[in-house]
Amino acid sequence: MASALSGASSTLDSSADSSWNPEGASFPKSFAWGASTAAYQVEGGWDADGKGPSVWDTFTHQGGDRVFKNQTGVEYYDKMIDSLLANDVTPVVTLYHFDLPQCLEDQGGWRSGAMVEAFDSYAQFCFRTFGDRVKLWITINEPYVMAELGYEEGMMAPGIKELGTGAYLAAHNMIKAHAAAWHTYDRLFRKTQGGLVSIALNSDWAEPFDPNSVADQEAAKRHVAFCLDWFAAPIFLNGDYPAIMKSQISAMCKRQGSPSLRLPEFTEEEKMMIKGTADFFSLNYYTSRKIKHRDNTHSPPSMSADKEAEQVTEPSWPVATGSSWLAVVPWGLRRLLKYIKDTYNHPIIYITENGFSQSDPAALDDTQRWEYFRLTLLEILKAIYIDGVQLKGYFVWSLLDNFEWTCGYRSRFGLFHVDFENPALPRAPYKSAIEYAKVIANNGLMKSHG
Repeated sequence: MASALSGASSTLDSSADSSWNPEGASFPKSFAWGASTAAYQVEGGWDADGKGPSVWDTFTHQGGDRVFKNQTGVEYYDKMIDSLLANDVTPVVTLYHFDLPQCLEDQGGWRSGAMVEAFDSYAQFCFRTFGDRVKLWITINEPYVMAELGYEEGMMAPGIKELGTGAYLAAHNMIKAHAAAWHTYDRLFRKTQGGLVSIALNSDWAEPFDPNSVADQEAAKRHVAFCLDWFAAPIFLNGDYPAIMKSQISAMCKRQGSPSLRLPEFTEEEKMMIKGTADFFSLNYYTSRKIKHRDNTHSPPSMSADKEAEQVTEPSWPVATGSSWLAVVPWGLRRLLKYIKDTYNHPIIYITENGFSQSDPAALDDTQRWEYFRLTLLEILKAIYIDGVQLKGYFVWSLLDNFEWTCGYRSRFGLFHVDFENPALPRAPYKSAIEYAKVIANNGLMKSHG
């Protein structure tokens, strides 16, 4: 499979700059290397030490108030942060990674405007409690996933299915909550703590199914607009949703006979409050898609229908064994990074998630996954040195095999294997962990031989 991955990259990326070989090149001197985890996915103890239930506790058991006002939670993260720093590891802390306290969801969750103030209060508590040691903050992880799968399609917690309105409303409040937290940090903590605050946006790259079709080209643009630009445009550009998204939803509402626009509107005051509320661009990337136009005029209202963009699987792209949705397209990341550079005023970027899953039984000799990482890092080098992207760091998802949401423990993204059948949960490094450690030690990929 390693050779298949190499073949896919060299065959499909015909536009790659062939005059420079990134193998053996070093990354910039201050480049940050890391691996990511998330509280709900690795910590366990869902009902221990006074932690209240989160929407995922409810969601998984029908089938938290993790830190705020919980001294045991505060002590836990105090120890974790101190331990990381003692081992020369810089913590990058995400305030919200899908596990909203159930008590807040019972009051409307992200569909409620009251969440803006609640999140801001929580953020202020965390800045005040941990900000003397934490200098890189992420407010919300992947708001697109939370909005679409949590409040539109109901496939993830809290399992709300409000087609055509739920995702837009949830996203609206998440953007305002992020902006409020950024301003709180800027006003109360930045001068004394000197940290940076952003939001982690996930996005695929989109290629037109037929590169000669104007309709498919426009559909590919809509796919990126409804995924990345939905959040990036308000925060990094002008405080408002992308024009392509607003016009598309407006047109669909008229064609479907909807009495009003389903996409909420920001007031002028809110636009000014939202604009410029990120100190760097945090990107989570896994895969790319072929996109073709699809006429959804007669479809019931939904966010999916609004896009009029059908995702088509490219059969020549290898697929991760543990995730049928994860097609291996390393060159798509380079194109996405270039798009972000060109669209969002050449920001400093951190890749805060990038990974490849295995299914059970997962072999420690994960050659296929390491080849994914190797090819991805080569594309990142091209983005830095050929395209001039200001990429400052790369974090693998994930440090450990963990609870992968609706896939449970069957989808293994970890650099370290976890034996979930053993109560002691023993861990062992995959080959990818060993090879990734070499990359970090060398600040670059060693040139391959043979």
